[in-house]
Amino acid sequence: MPLALAILLVVLPAALAVPLARRAPQAAELIYCGILALHLACGVALIPRGHGAAPRRAAVFLLCRAPEILLSVTVVFFLFSYIYATNANMDYVQRFMTSHGNLRLAPNSTQERLAACIRFVPLLALDASWYVFIRVRGPVLARRAAGAATALRSWALPLVFVSAFLYAVSFPSFLRAQGLPLLGYVCLVPVLLCLYEAPLSWGIFSGTLFGVLQTMITNYWLGTFNLLTLQFVSVVALVQYIPFMAVALPILQRSRGAGFLVLPAAWTVFDWLRSMGFLGYPWGMLGASQYTVIPIVQVASLTGVWGVTFVTILCNAVIAWYADGALRGRRVGPSAGIALAAVLAVSLGWAGVKDVVSPAADRVGPGHVRPGRVRLALIQQDDDPRKSDYREVFDVLRGLTERALKSDPDLVVWSETAFVPNIRRWSREDPSRYPYAALVRDFLAWQKGIGRWLITGNDDYSLVTGAGGQEERLDYNGSVLFSPAGERVETYHKIHLVPFTEYFPFKRQLPGIYALLQNFDAYLWEPGDRRVVFRHPLFSFATPICFEDVFPNDVRLFVKAGADVILNLSNDYWSLTDAEAMQHAANSVFRAVENGIPIARAAASGLTCLVDTDGRIIARSPLYAQSFLVVDLPLAPRGETLYTRWGDWFPVAMAALLLVLLGWSLVRARPR
Repeated sequence: MPLALAILLVVLPAALAVPLARRAPQAAELIYCGILALHLACGVALIPRGHGAAPRRAAVFLLCRAPEILLSVTVVFFLFSYIYATNANMDYVQRFMTSHGNLRLAPNSTQERLAACIRFVPLLALDASWYVFIRVRGPVLARRAAGAATALRSWALPLVFVSAFLYAVSFPSFLRAQGLPLLGYVCLVPVLLCLYEAPLSWGIFSGTLFGVLQTMITNYWLGTFNLLTLQFVSVVALVQYIPFMAVALPILQRSRGAGFLVLPAAWTVFDWLRSMGFLGYPWGMLGASQYTVIPIVQVASLTGVWGVTFVTILCNAVIAWYADGALRGRRVGPSAGIALAAVLAVSLGWAGVKDVVSPAADRVGPGHVRPGRVRLALIQQDDDPRKSDYREVFDVLRGLTERALKSDPDLVVWSETAFVPNIRRWSREDPSRYPYAALVRDFLAWQKGIGRWLITGNDDYSLVTGAGGQEERLDYNGSVLFSPAGERVETYHKIHLVPFTEYFPFKRQLPGIYALLQNFDAYLWEPGDRRVVFRHPLFSFATPICFEDVFPNDVRLFVKAGADVILNLSNDYWSLTDAEAMQHAANSVFRAVENGIPIARAAASGLTCLVDTDGRIIARSPLYAQSFLVVDLPLAPRGETLYTRWGDWFPVAMAALLLVLLGWSLVRARPR
């Protein structure tokens, strides 16, 4: 068998490399060549050499572990290629390829996916066959190589694949737009069964592979957000999961009877940490998959979404804990089940008492009528403003708004960059000379004519003096409030920008990456430095832009600054997927519960909706359709939730719990 396998590993990569020799390879093709070289090297190493045979340990590793590594690497890059192929159907991508030489795709997605299959499927078939053959024909050898006490653990790779898939589809996904939240309570069980027993190095490998795969599957729609986004998100996941597993697994393996608490606490801290800083991207936290399970969601008003994540992962950990005991044939005490029952009882009990402890008076929807109210008109033009004719987009916005005005709204809300020409700049230019200036003039005249408060997303800028004394322009992604008299009242500049595609702070330190971003059509902004709370005569509100509403503490700080309502202005049209639109809206559910205030979302397209203080989506527009939504928000004094008051205390407490568990395990391990 080794000789036949060696021949396949030498011949197949060589055959697949032949088409690449006809042209200069680009970055993706160089990576593919590297994968072929790995297979080729394994084939050469497997060729029998008589008396010069490799030591037994190296031979066992090569036979049992090499296919695991090769299959993992090939799956990751095949999945990326298959997802990224969606770009080939985008008109703007085809235009970009015509004018730039740094990207090469087929004329359409079908052909690009076919090319990915031709390149990777033969390797996947070879690696999978090798992996399965060794474990079927030599189960004892495979178990020894994996350091596994049970046969199931020698099949760690399929368990990781299953967990990554179940984790991803527990969220809104290509499988079901609303998600499958019940899977959130069991999706981690397969991978945890691997981590409970695996040697540290292979535990880190399995856990990191899980993290990269679930990130790619959950965020598959990022393949069309920007030409580099999916690459950066995948690399960031790799960089984040390695230290996470390297820290969490030693504590897990030392904690013995309390081990079922380690990963829920560590994962909660991990999700909290990865929401911070320049690379902050708290998308895909397991707790967010529970956005439709309203009783469990209520604990977010005490702990933030972090508490929901902890409860969900604890369910997985306890199930895996008892399954691990059954597989090993050892007795497991009732402590894990008792702890889970207690946590569930507290979480569900909190839903019944939270309004007594921290009353949320801003109830909205049927059955909560109040004397005062504010009426919003949320406009969804179903277009990507930046990639369409600006005047045509304005005409659609104007038409939808004029229909919504029949309902007498107090505030008209347009989406992120709904009106594209920079109002501040072009209002100062001659309309007879510049088309953008004429469009801005028409907008301002129309807005003053309707006599309504209106807020819209719009580019903005400021002029500053540079280090050399020259004048520099700083561009911002902003939102602008206009009064009924047509006055520009206040402007907010987006603070938390999307890393790499909207913001890159290391231009001087990493000029190569900065040049790469520019070459791949990234438009970079400057971050704002002030949390603006807009003042309407009836209420106050803040406008986190785009994915700013997925950051719990960012929204909390807007509420602490005095916002009565959160209005999220977003543009999800670019994804054209129900999954992305619903994943984004799902995060808003938690911001409403965490702070006890309603959240309204106005999306260029995606999900324009209203979320009440219990996290229910009580009104919504259809996805990817030109529409408007008129909603009423009651006005009443509101109480401050415990999360608004205390902030992210829960992940800090989980970090302290990890230190306690580590200290306890070290004390127990000390010889008497």
